[in-house]
Amino acid sequence: MNKTDTVTEEEIFKAIDTYKEVYDFKEIVPVSALKDKNTDELMKIIFAYLQEGPQYYDADTITDQPERAIVAEMIREKALRCLDKEIPHGIAVVIDRMKDREDGRIMDIEATIICERDSHKGIIIGKQGSMLKKIGTLARKDMENLLDTKVNLKLWVKVKKDWRDSEYLLKNYGYQSTE
Repeated sequence: MNKTDTVTEEEIFKAIDTYKEVYDFKEIVPVSALKDKNTDELMKIIFAYLQEGPQYYDADTITDQPERAIVAEMIREKALRCLDKEIPHGIAVVIDRMKDREDGRIMDIEATIICERDSHKGIIIGKQGSMLKKIGTLARKDMENLLDTKVNLKLWVKVKKDWRDSEYLLKNYGYQSTE
């Protein structure tokens, strides 16, 4: 049961009794995520019922995706969040270059945001480059946390009309065929 912060304890017990009549639940846990009430208890109960499965990856492996793909998705995510409803989801990000400097303290990353229309390019860049700078700043912070190093990020925007209709371009931009 969720959202228990908006009802009285008496209402919670009444709801629990109602649910017990409908189905024989193993556990019923009143939870309020807003007030962080019983969330730890809920996790303990969930894990008590889960069976141990096979370990497909090393314990320190967090994803099967290469860093380049994750970095590209970080830029794309920040672009979509910053642009909100102004640009359709028809943008892609390509990592053109990703290289550590010789001293190992900074990683240089160059990436291109691909859009479908000239008007989209202007919106992504923003007035005097303000939107592109905002996207880059937010993405760079996430990248530095992921890569555990300083990042020098350079972004470009290119128009590739109807790129989503081209199997070749979809594959080049890292999108796999759904077949």
